[in-house]
Amino acid sequence: MRSLPAFQSFPALFRLLMAVFVVAFIAGCGSTSEKFDETSGWSAGKLYSESKDAQSEGNWEKAAKYLEKLEARFPYGRYAQQAQLELGYVYWKGNEPGSALAACDRFIKLHPSHPTVDYVYYLKGLINFNEDLGLTAYVSSQDPTERDPKAAREAFDSFKELVTRFPDSKYAPDARLRMNYLVNALASLEVHVARYYVKRGAYIAAANRAQFAVKTYPQAPAIEEAMFILVTSYDKMGMNDLRDDAERVMKKNFPNSRYYKDGLERKTAWWKLW
Repeated sequence: MRSLPAFQSFPALFRLLMAVFVVAFIAGCGSTSEKFDETSGWSAGKLYSESKDAQSEGNWEKAAKYLEKLEARFPYGRYAQQAQLELGYVYWKGNEPGSALAACDRFIKLHPSHPTVDYVYYLKGLINFNEDLGLTAYVSSQDPTERDPKAAREAFDSFKELVTRFPDSKYAPDARLRMNYLVNALASLEVHVARYYVKRGAYIAAANRAQFAVKTYPQAPAIEEAMFILVTSYDKMGMNDLRDDAERVMKKNFPNSRYYKDGLERKTAWWKLW
């Protein structure tokens, strides 16, 4: 009978042992997970240095991982701001344009007066100034103006912000050159659409698109064709007064235009080198 109290206390002892086991198991799991993170215990300087090494090796995914950890663990240090600055470029090089643009916007919002914020605006422009709108488009067989102009417009806006706010920035000259290209591309897009409407007999739509191009991009090379589309559209619709006005403007600005002879038959486009 005296063994009964010991027997009755067994469940309590069992529960205590189980609790100790669970705590030890969780602690063991925690220490095990820590072992899988090679960066555990690294300083901000170490994380930044490793990120720079990864960038030099072209390992953009690893570089981004180190910068992300740096910012998360040391959000108020001097390295964190540098990490925020570099993440946009690292994401871009790692073929993550969406993350790159988000990183740029975040940096501009957090550090609007940073000494290198002009670079971030420039980077935003470059990200949107993608391959279809960049140098390779000059030598490709496809007209870049036949693509979605959203990226071109956003690139133009970023470059415009740069040259407006920081006219003396070292990135401004290149930004201006790219803006000129983008203006030509956007104007040529409008003319491409207007030409499409002419070929299908939608002369009102053609005139509207051509008129928009003339008003919005008056200095672009494509305006010559836009004026001829206006003349053609008004003539087809029997709007003689508007036709005569458009033709007078065209002859004044483009007296030797090839369109008088060739019509809307396409020759070598402005965006091709050969």
